[in-house]
Amino acid sequence: MKFPAPATVETWVSDANGDPVLVVMAEPGASLAMELRRLLPEMRRAVGDNRRILVGFDRGGWSPALFQHMNAQGFDVLTWRKGNIADIPANLFTGICHTDDTGRTHRWVAADTTADLPVGERKNGEVFTMRQITRLIDNGKGAVRQIHLLTTRTDLAPGELLYRMGSRWRQENHFRYARMHFDLDAHDSYTTSDDDPDRMVPNPAKKTAHQKVLATRARYENAVATTDAGLLAARTPEPGRSTITISNQTHNTITAPLRAAEQDHEAAKAAHRAIPTRIRLGDIAPDQLVLDTETKQLTHAIRIAAFNTVTALARDLRINTTYACANDEAHTLIHQILTTSGDIDPTIPGQLTIRLDPLPTQRATTAAAELCEHLTNSKTRYPGTNQILRYEIKNPT
Repeated sequence: MKFPAPATVETWVSDANGDPVLVVMAEPGASLAMELRRLLPEMRRAVGDNRRILVGFDRGGWSPALFQHMNAQGFDVLTWRKGNIADIPANLFTGICHTDDTGRTHRWVAADTTADLPVGERKNGEVFTMRQITRLIDNGKGAVRQIHLLTTRTDLAPGELLYRMGSRWRQENHFRYARMHFDLDAHDSYTTSDDDPDRMVPNPAKKTAHQKVLATRARYENAVATTDAGLLAARTPEPGRSTITISNQTHNTITAPLRAAEQDHEAAKAAHRAIPTRIRLGDIAPDQLVLDTETKQLTHAIRIAAFNTVTALARDLRINTTYACANDEAHTLIHQILTTSGDIDPTIPGQLTIRLDPLPTQRATTAAAELCEHLTNSKTRYPGTNQILRYEIKNPT
């Protein structure tokens, strides 16, 4: 088509820790709100039971009708409110806090209220009521502004809701890490297939017609200003005269450009309304291709497994070892452990021993040994066998 456009759109679902759970390949141009609605059955199957699921997402998924639908399907919503609204009264705000899993305490100034969101047709006045948590933040210029969180969860404390919504940024950390280490955005395959010619896409003629509406509106507004100035000048008598007469011909001459601009603007609006918003892809680009998604889904599955492995081991290193630099060096050390040499010993009945060579430094070797002990205590069975995995570090010679 001679211009860059999305070949595929991916919607990623992560757990509360930001670790990826699944990814769905969507059609080019798909919106987050549409994909969230389509993803609900997949998420329900991933959970495996009827528990309510809290789904957090950013403003890209804003749709009150979607929120109502998710609530009816057993999903709770957690998102930021979109659009400008009046500020919450200052007397409703209070200090709140939340202590996370690591023992760190987070503090905010927030208000806990409700909000009625219009759904469906405006004329029927139907609304969907949601809980609203409003937080005060400094804009960096000495002023304070309000940001609003919306949710259908009524049992969680305001501090926990703010913390969970802030944790959505862990997904951004996953994207950044995976781009750096797993080539997340790489072209895994250049194989293409024909796009669906019956897929409905935005009509480019609609955008062109809208630009014409904007242009004729600007000319109409300029004509209004010019006509007002002309009529004012015509009604103002010359110095020394107290009266002035304006003929119909003079009035028509002055207002003619305005009438022409108004007619052009109305004609442009009528033409814009007559053009369909969406049309078949085959009508505008019958030969359009898309990248094959099967290979991409396979490589993404491998990336998800690799990322979750590294992240889980780094988390265990921080929590279950005495490694002093774990908060800063956990991922680096895990990479070092995963790439070090070692032996696999299947000779002990009922066990499969993974015996790693010592690491370059004593502190790293000690941390790895503690991690091996923790993993061994989990008594994990090697898939497809009855052998329990055992991890250890070789004694330096």
